[in-house]
Amino acid sequence: MIADALLRASVLLAATPTPTPSGTPDDDSVTPGVIGFVITFLLAVVVVLLVIDMVRRIRRVRYRAEIAEKLDAEEAERRGDGPEQP
Repeated sequence: MIADALLRASVLLAATPTPTPSGTPDDDSVTPGVIGFVITFLLAVVVVLLVIDMVRRIRRVRYRAEIAEKLDAEEAERRGDGPEQP
């Protein structure tokens, strides 16, 4: 009796309805459209500009560090200390 009820319940729970095909979806509901393209394009442009600016700043800092290192070495030579050992 209990086994029969469990079997019937499992059959009812396992049965899934057959999906019915719907029509083609509206283009506005599945694509971002012109607004989505414009926003994505502007976001890409901003990212590229930020990367270019970051590369410039990193180069500037590196060159300033190289110049400061050269000036420190020249100052040490003038004082007669010789080149600094790391």
